[in-house]
Amino acid sequence: MLTRRLALASALSSPALVPGLASAQGQWPERAVRVVVPWPPGGSTDVLARLICEQLQSKTGQSFLIENRPGAGGNIGTDALAKSNADGYTMGPVTVGGWTINPYLYARMPYTPDRDLQPISMHWSLPNVLVVSSQHCPATNLAQFVEWARGRQGGVSYGSPGVGTTAHLSGSYLCQRLGLDGQHVPFRGAAQITPAMLAGDLTFALDNLASYIPIIAEGRMRALGVSSAERWATLPDVPTLSESGVANFQVESWCAFAFPANVPAPIVQRASSLMQEIAADPAFQARVLRGGAKALGSTPDAVWDRVRTERPTWQEMVRISGARME
Repeated sequence: MLTRRLALASALSSPALVPGLASAQGQWPERAVRVVVPWPPGGSTDVLARLICEQLQSKTGQSFLIENRPGAGGNIGTDALAKSNADGYTMGPVTVGGWTINPYLYARMPYTPDRDLQPISMHWSLPNVLVVSSQHCPATNLAQFVEWARGRQGGVSYGSPGVGTTAHLSGSYLCQRLGLDGQHVPFRGAAQITPAMLAGDLTFALDNLASYIPIIAEGRMRALGVSSAERWATLPDVPTLSESGVANFQVESWCAFAFPANVPAPIVQRASSLMQEIAADPAFQARVLRGGAKALGSTPDAVWDRVRTERPTWQEMVRISGARME
């Protein structure tokens, strides 16, 4: 009898008979995965999420189904992700705002990143680029731009995709560092900022590079600097803002995939390993670079390290901007 009970216990503990244990031991995913994207279709976060989901689907043979849940600076979609079942079958890309900016920007947050999210892997990063209209601004470098801007009656204006975005905070921070009288003008996205700049209604933007690569290539906008620590591979002749005299001006937009908190650790490890493998593929790196970003892969702990390192910087930039959202 004792032998039979031991045999039964052994059988019940096998991966084939215990629900979810096979997944926890490396077979994830065994069915379709829901991917909540907290931004609209067609934006950089959405496009880059679809690229990696395509690769995840190819490697696992399972579907990764995109569900766009935009609004409130990414809070609506990220909250939906955070409140999903912790079974490993809902994941999503959470941008720098969701991890580090929004807790300082919003008076009330629907989720707490440290409590409600489980990082999987870094996904991508990209710099902001300082752009001006080639027709309306004669400057070809930052020093010329500062001289020209200081001579303008009424100061300068800069556009962003919304209050509290990296473009808003970066533009405010740049004006503060350069001693410029800058007025923030929020739009709904780069698609609206571009015509306003080309019409001469805006002085500059310090916005995500991915949105401006085509129009820079056309020559209708001029790139004066990038906010990354090093020059960007596809714009090798454009200096960093730090090189141009704004010391230690390093601001990047980035994104990391996450599960809801409390997903079993083996599933997190399996998903992270897959994403790191994809990010290391030169062909995938080239596709992401063409889209204006750099492909990244990392451990979950590395995501937390970046979040906690950058929080003081973003907190200070929110303070400088004076932004506050209810």
